[in-house]
Amino acid sequence: MRSLLALSMAMSESDDPAHILGLAATAVPTLGRCRLEGVHLGDGGWQAVQGGHAAPDARGDLEAQFAVLSVAGGPVAVLGRPWAWAFPLRSLNGHLGYLVVSAEGEPHSSEQFLLRVLAQQAGIAIAGARERGVQKADAERLRDANAALAATVAGLEFSAKVHERLTRVAAAGAGPEGMADALHELTGYPIAIEDRHGNLRAWAGPGRPQPYPKEPRDAREVMLNEAVREARPIRRNGRLIVPAGPRDDVLGVLALIDPGESAGGPERVALGHAATVLALELAHLHNLAEAELRLGRDLVEELLSGAGEETVLARAEALGYDLRRPHRIVVVTGPGDEGFGRAVAGAMRETGAGSLFAARGREVVVLSDADRPWSVFRAAVRRELGGAPCRVGVGGAYERPLDLPRSYHEARLALRLQTAVTGDHQATEFDRLGVYRLLADVGEPGSVERFVREWLGELLDYDAGRGSELVETLSRYLECGRAYEATTAVLAIHRSTLKYRLRRIREISGHDLADPDTYFNLQLASRAWHTLLALRAARRGQD
Repeated sequence: MRSLLALSMAMSESDDPAHILGLAATAVPTLGRCRLEGVHLGDGGWQAVQGGHAAPDARGDLEAQFAVLSVAGGPVAVLGRPWAWAFPLRSLNGHLGYLVVSAEGEPHSSEQFLLRVLAQQAGIAIAGARERGVQKADAERLRDANAALAATVAGLEFSAKVHERLTRVAAAGAGPEGMADALHELTGYPIAIEDRHGNLRAWAGPGRPQPYPKEPRDAREVMLNEAVREARPIRRNGRLIVPAGPRDDVLGVLALIDPGESAGGPERVALGHAATVLALELAHLHNLAEAELRLGRDLVEELLSGAGEETVLARAEALGYDLRRPHRIVVVTGPGDEGFGRAVAGAMRETGAGSLFAARGREVVVLSDADRPWSVFRAAVRRELGGAPCRVGVGGAYERPLDLPRSYHEARLALRLQTAVTGDHQATEFDRLGVYRLLADVGEPGSVERFVREWLGELLDYDAGRGSELVETLSRYLECGRAYEATTAVLAIHRSTLKYRLRRIREISGHDLADPDTYFNLQLASRAWHTLLALRAARRGQD
């Protein structure tokens, strides 16, 4: 990316479009496992560049395909090449043409990103070269246009100043904060840098709002689509906005705060330069974050697998993470799609629930050193998911890393008991399970099973033979305090159905549900039955 930035500077400093295209053509094979098929400009046809492979008949076929492509480019067909793509050459002034690249297989997304940036920079450089050429020609023909020429020169000087300053910021590794500060000094306007989702990454200048407003997800996507489609800064809610990153992978948003709509051409130029440099910087930071996330995920997996204490402590120290304090495992279940892990990570940052996690299908395992109101954490996850349901199970806290597999087992057991007992989507803490926790910790489960058989044996046998749900009905009835309305609501059955089942329960078991001792023992037996079911499911999950 540093080489690409240097190449961008070289192209932007050239006044010869042919030279610019030659630099871009030479760079194509260095950015990925690709070859250049050719460069086509809308007002000049196919350009003579070194390395172009497209034959004359293939060029005619490609021109026919260009007719149905949008200005955003896209896939094209090249005979004998499994993958080919037309990357748009464009600038703030509009669409110029396409840079056509092919490969033996689809390149990695990072290689495609670099090719998009190359094409974008070539388009900007060509547009700049043409503009400078026009300006020079006009200056030679129209000596009396000194005022206009002075304004143009001033704009070019400002553009060079912006380019130089932002390049220094990028080379120094100042990050989004340094980028925001530099752009604020250059333009005089407050500057905000946000991630793709609208979270503030950096602010420079006065008037920072507290708290920082965040657009709803749908409105945010509409704004991003419009900004990408326009390919230039757009006005939205008193701000000039430009996305940072290629069309299909917006990494962030750069916003110039301008409620009076006084910003003009120089500020738009500054935003355009800044967006390109910021995209490279955010891509670098994204790669670093992905590497750190991968290492954190590996640490969590090693903890869950019961790896040696010295091993996990050494890995934690390499990550700069303090594992020598009490931790617990929190298990979150939900949609299990690509955004589920990001939603849990966002909720972790918002609530301080932890910083390391591992995604396991429909389950995300969080390593937490906190003791939070876990219902608040679950609500934060739901907000990140756009209201989709999720459940949270919380294991006990332990001093030693070797005990964290036990905390994981407890968190999953809490989830299973939550499902079995209430069926609610909520946060359940193992330490607060009361009698269920005592039953789960019984050293001799055989005694619990005998107690269950003593009080529920006839009903369990009847359910097994008839496929009925008398034990479940009895359990819900007792948990609802023998209240008919509450029980029918939980079981989603009619009142007459509940009465019939309770009559059959009395007939088959011989128990008097009105007797206090019988009520107590039956409720304890039903809870023990649910606990045994959850423990068996946990053992199956470990096998």
